[in-house]
Amino acid sequence: MKKLIAGIALFGTFALASAQTITFDRTTYDYGTIKTNADGTRFFTVTNTGDKPLIISNVKPSCGCTTPEFSQDPIMPGKSAKIKVGYNTAANGGFNKMIEVFSNDPANSRSVIYIKGNVDPNAPEPKPLTAEEQKAAAKAEKKAAKLAKKAAK
Repeated sequence: MKKLIAGIALFGTFALASAQTITFDRTTYDYGTIKTNADGTRFFTVTNTGDKPLIISNVKPSCGCTTPEFSQDPIMPGKSAKIKVGYNTAANGGFNKMIEVFSNDPANSRSVIYIKGNVDPNAPEPKPLTAEEQKAAAKAEKKAAKLAKKAAK
C-alpha cells in the first residue's frame, strides 16, 4: 500500500512538472516621465519556460485608458511572444495600472503585470525607439491586424 501511495505521489509530481509555464521579461514597465500625448505603447515579452504549448486566453486592463493586444496562438516551449500595451497619455499626472494575463499555466492561470509612470507636458522629448523596439512594434501591429481580420470573419 505504501508503494502504491508513493507511486501515485511520484506520478503527480511528474504530471505537474511537465506543463506550460508563463514567464515575463518584467512584471512592471516604468514609463518614467513622458510628455502629454507621447507614444504610450510598450511591450512585455512572455516566454513559455515549460514543455507544453502555452496559450494566453485573455488580457484585461484595469481601466479603459490601457489597451492591451495579444495573440491567442500557442507559444511553443522555449519560445516567446509579445503583449502590446498602450496607455492613453492625453491625461496629465501619475499612473499605475494593473493588467491581468490569463493563460493555461496550471500554476499561474492569472498573472498580473503593471505599467506606471508620469505624464507631464514639460517632460523632455522621448528617446527614439531602438531598431529592436521598432521591429517588435511592426511585428505586433502586423499580428494585431491579422487577428482583427480573422475576428471580422
